[in-house]
Parts: sequence; structure tokens; C-alpha cells
Amino acid sequence: MPARNPPAVRLLVLSLLASGSPALAAATPTASSAVVTGSVPGSTATPSTSGLRAPGAPTQGAVHQGELAPLKVAPVGGPHLSLQPANPKPGDPVLVTVSGASSLPTGTIAGRPLRFFAWNNGYAALTSLPVEQPEGTVAVDVTAPGRGLPVLLSGVLNVGAPGFRERELRVANKYVKPPKAVKARMEADRKAFAAAFAQSFQTPLFGQNFAWPREATVTAPFGDRRSFNGKLQTQHFGVDLDGATGSPVVAANDGTVVMTRENYASGNTVLVHHGAGLYTAYFHLSRIDVKDGAQVKQGDPLGLVGSTGRVTGPHLHWGVKADDRWVDGQTLLKLDFTGAPEAPGVATNAPGMGNP
Repeated sequence: MPARNPPAVRLLVLSLLASGSPALAAATPTASSAVVTGSVPGSTATPSTSGLRAPGAPTQGAVHQGELAPLKVAPVGGPHLSLQPANPKPGDPVLVTVSGASSLPTGTIAGRPLRFFAWNNGYAALTSLPVEQPEGTVAVDVTAPGRGLPVLLSGVLNVGAPGFRERELRVANKYVKPPKAVKARMEADRKAFAAAFAQSFQTPLFGQNFAWPREATVTAPFGDRRSFNGKLQTQHFGVDLDGATGSPVVAANDGTVVMTRENYASGNTVLVHHGAGLYTAYFHLSRIDVKDGAQVKQGDPLGLVGSTGRVTGPHLHWGVKADDRWVDGQTLLKLDFTGAPEAPGVATNAPGMGNP
């Protein structure tokens, strides 16, 4: 219809309205028939394109009084998985963090159950890899409740070579072949350690990252394979820190003292429970300055460097136990408990599960 003859247009429209023409009803837009499409920031609404725009109708995309504006819907974040470290080695602690879950997640690492706790407006679990873990990938599977159905989060740890050293040490022969007279004492030590490590699982007693129990040179890293006097084969489940007898030793983080004891092999020993299945151990002390049950803060004195037990000289053996395994304390120091960044590319929503 030629737009240059407005009177003729108006006459035809009035005639069609009087006759109840369905063609004009379909072509005349109203607010009740408007299509409003929700969108996320950065996208645009898609208006209806059916029918013809009658003369005088609003320009497409314009918002006029009495019309519904396109909705701007913020994206809803679902559960999200982070792993630290992304490339561990055998004997490392592993921190699994889940954000965006509506309640406590469940999950496994290489089939081993994870124990989650509320942490930093989300949830976390501290676990470990055995020293025998072969190189390759380790699967981490977590089921996280969302705002709707649960979401399966799948991650992968790329485990590298351990690089453990081989060492031979010389110690007093009684520590290689203990006499019968001390075997009962060694059994009592074993039971005392087992009782100390049997604390009930609880949320962390600390709120910051871990720190060295003393600033000193590492004389023996975690995982060294050792032979004593050419006979006894064992592995070093701690980090040895150099120090003269009497040098101070402090708590690596907040926690509760669960052992102060003189043991046959570890000498004067302090164990601190930090919650979340995590313990730190301080061996060979010349003096113990805390008592069982004491609440300690990071940096509080625990004792003094010494050479008690099975040693070759004065030093601090610092051990870390996470999820019932001895782990590398130097890796624990690198874990960020205060807001872990995501390890890139380690977690995705699995198909077949509902979105939150």
C-alpha cells in the first residue's frame, strides 16, 4: 500500500476494523502479545518478528510507556571445583575446594573418600597422595548440591615423578637392632602415636596459611630413602631443618597439643592437631615447652632444637600428617587456605547431571 496517501490508509484501516478482519488483528501489535526474552549481560533481547508493523507502531527495539522492557538476567554461578596443587608429586597434601554448593559436598580422590568441612564461604577437604603413587593422572570426583539437582564436578591431578633421594646414614647400632629390653618401650611409643593421631575429625582450628616452625636450611627433604649403617631400609617422612641445640622451635599454625613425650626413635616429641585431619610433628627436641592439651597459636614456642632419639646430630625433624598419611611439609607451606585460585582446566560439569 503506498505510504504517500495517508487518508486512503486510514479509510481502509477503519473499514477493516468495522468488518472484524482477522488480518488486521494479527498485524496490529499490543502490549499483551509482546515477546520478552531474558538475557544475560552483553546479549540483546529478541523481539517478535511475526506480522506487519502498522503505521505509527513503535520502532523495533524501542521501549515506550506501557510496554515490558527486555529482562536483564544475571548469570547464576553453580558449584565450582579447585585443586591445589594441580601438579603434585607422590607424598603431597592436596586441598580440594568447592564454591557455590548449597550444602556439604561428597567426593573421592582415586576412589578414596574426601571429608569436607565448611570453609571460606564454601567447602574444602584436605587429603593426601601416598609416597607410592605412580606418575600419571589421578581422578577427583565431587558431587556438589546446587540450587536444583546435584552437579558432578570432575577434576584431574597430574602427578609427577617423586625425585626421592637415596642416602646412607650412620647411627648408634642400638637404633638399627634395638635390644629386647627396649622393644616394649617401642610398642608403647607406637600406641601413644596412634592415640594422638586418633582425634575426632573437626573443622580447622587455624585461619591462615602455614609457616616454617623455624627459619633454617633444609638438610634433608621429605621422602629420602635411607639405609642406616648399611642395613635398615626406611623412608624419611619429614623435613629436617638445621639448628644448634637450644634454638627455638615454634608452632607452624594454630592447634591443640596432643602429644608431649620422649620416644625411643623420635626423642622428645610434640604433636599438634590442627583440625581437618591435619597434624604437625616436632622431633628430637632438647626441651619441651608445652603440655598436652595446650592451645597454641602460630609462632608460639613449643621447645628447643636437640639431638634426642635416633639422630646423627642436632636438628629439627618437622613432620606433617594429612588424612592419615605423612606428607611433604614444604608442599603444605605452598597451599593457599585463604582463597584458593582455581587450577586451570581441572574441573567441568559432567554431562547427564542437572544444573543448579
